[in-house]
Amino acid sequence: MTTIASAKGRRKATASEPPLAESAAVVRRRSVAPFLLSAEILRTLAGEVLTGQIPPGAKLEEEALCQRFSASRTPVREALRQLAAQGVVEIRPRQGAFVVQLTVESLVEMFECMGHLEAACASLAARRHTAEDRLALSSSHEACIQAAQLADPIAFYGANAQFHQCIYRASHNNYLARQTLELCNRLEAYRRDSTFHPGLMSLSIREHQEVLDAIFAMDEVTSAMRMRQHLDTLRNDAVSMAVLLSKRLKAA
Repeated sequence: MTTIASAKGRRKATASEPPLAESAAVVRRRSVAPFLLSAEILRTLAGEVLTGQIPPGAKLEEEALCQRFSASRTPVREALRQLAAQGVVEIRPRQGAFVVQLTVESLVEMFECMGHLEAACASLAARRHTAEDRLALSSSHEACIQAAQLADPIAFYGANAQFHQCIYRASHNNYLARQTLELCNRLEAYRRDSTFHPGLMSLSIREHQEVLDAIFAMDEVTSAMRMRQHLDTLRNDAVSMAVLLSKRLKAA
């Protein structure tokens, strides 16, 4: 049935048409699967928190985020939940979500703990890894190399995360792997920014190769030592940038 004009001469919208107040872009975004939209919100907010665009202590207004990302409350709340799980934001009862004010001292302590956990994973991986683990480790390491050759820090970050998680799984200690991954997620924003630092990709690849060689040689002691040294590199770089960020925020 064709659309007819109203008494006031205004055209009625058909059931298949989007409301006139919504742009085509908004309609497309609403059709995106909630989990994909939530992941996009998560990445954006994590990056803005790390770079100081959203300062420590700032409140993340749920309604404002829904409007900004043209999203319903479901993907926004899921993104905030994930940020809270990573320690990036704090969700306070009846108050909302606030950016965590992580001190440099806390960051140092968390990376120190991370170094010991990943060293334990590497040591166990040296003893317990399987042929399947060797393939997964080699593949993720090769993906890091290819991303570095393309000077693609985003691809490198993903491959780097996969490399570390392959080591967690190769430990064949599910409890240790879960605890390590949980802390890794809390430090994700800081590790990501460290990965993007100029020159760190090539350094990480050299250190990955040393860890890999030790694991494949089934040398538990060297595997743990190399992994701890690798985490020290990430820690020092992340802490240096956190100090600079803190200074910029104080000067603002």
